[in-house]
Amino acid sequence: MARGGFHGKLVAVLGAGRQGCAAAWDALVHGGAAAVRLLDTDPDRLAAATARLAGLCPGAPVEARRVDAADPRATAAALRGTSAALSALPYRLGPAAARAAVDAGVHLVDLGGNTAVSREILALDREAREAGVALVPDTGLAPGLVVTLVLAGMERLDRAREARAWCGGLPREPVGPLGYRAVFSLEGLLNEYSGTATWLRGGRPFEVPALAEDTVVEFPPLGILEAFATSGGLGTAPESLAGRLEVLEYRTLRWPGHLAKIRSFAELGLLAEEPVPDGRGGTVRPRDLLLRLLAPLVDHPEVPDLVLLRVEVTGPRAGRPARVVCELLDREDPETGFTAMERCTALPATTVLEMAAAGEIAPGARPLEEAVPPGPFLSRFARRPLRLEIREDRPGDAMETRR
Repeated sequence: MARGGFHGKLVAVLGAGRQGCAAAWDALVHGGAAAVRLLDTDPDRLAAATARLAGLCPGAPVEARRVDAADPRATAAALRGTSAALSALPYRLGPAAARAAVDAGVHLVDLGGNTAVSREILALDREAREAGVALVPDTGLAPGLVVTLVLAGMERLDRAREARAWCGGLPREPVGPLGYRAVFSLEGLLNEYSGTATWLRGGRPFEVPALAEDTVVEFPPLGILEAFATSGGLGTAPESLAGRLEVLEYRTLRWPGHLAKIRSFAELGLLAEEPVPDGRGGTVRPRDLLLRLLAPLVDHPEVPDLVLLRVEVTGPRAGRPARVVCELLDREDPETGFTAMERCTALPATTVLEMAAAGEIAPGARPLEEAVPPGPFLSRFARRPLRLEIREDRPGDAMETRR
């Protein structure tokens, strides 16, 4: 057993799907959990995750419980007896899971992805403080690790001025009509392609339409990629860092050609959530139709995936211009079978949960950028099998970017 922050305690994971299974594995292998309790409404998903974990972690106790996470009372009952819980549920269920955790007296972190929903979790601050538990939303990859690396870069400079981040989960090579392979919830993906992104410009929050502000960037060794604004990637960080940074931007990365097709879907109204008449006396939500059509077209498990992340923070250091660069390139792991997206989303979240269980995060509901100090996070994260590089160089060595 790893000597992690869970100290041999029972850990709960809500949602036994892709990221949930990876989080349970990480809690056992790197976090020092004695056992994991998996909670999900789908018995088949629970059985598959339990069997997979039994193969990856022989002898580790994994308990499966069928629970409807939309029912806070039932979820709270299932959480009692655990030391901490990670929510890998669809983002809409995050607030219900957080309320259940408060009732059960259990720390909870959430993968996040929708800033409005995360604010519902943050609204539980008083209740969480009274219960003595920590609630931290937006702890996955983006939002999540991206924000923590921005903070880590800021700490290395005398006065950070600008921060830019690029991140993408991609198939190893373009595949299918979108050049894309589904590596997490399609509903979550379309959520990112909708609404607006919040950035900082001139030190103030600035709303950017999703799918806008596109550039073409060169990322060795992959080559040319598209980069464009998507919603939710920075969570609440722009609001928290307003005035501390002049510029804060986040762009999603895709293989060339993807953006034009997604923009066509948006222009046709297929990303809309408001129901429209279906011609048979009923209604249909355009996004539901698009989800149904896209699912088989982006299901390519035969193509390994990868995750590419780069964060650049610039400002003066010792009186000279400096730049801190954080880079991560991860590929699907053939030994465990976990995709790069599963690893890069789940492992940062379990690292934060481990910190909460170890008493390194104060009780209350606080955003990641306020709750999680970068130094202790990176110390625990270094035990994970993700090769994160942090270096300093001169701003003149910037990555090639073309409009």
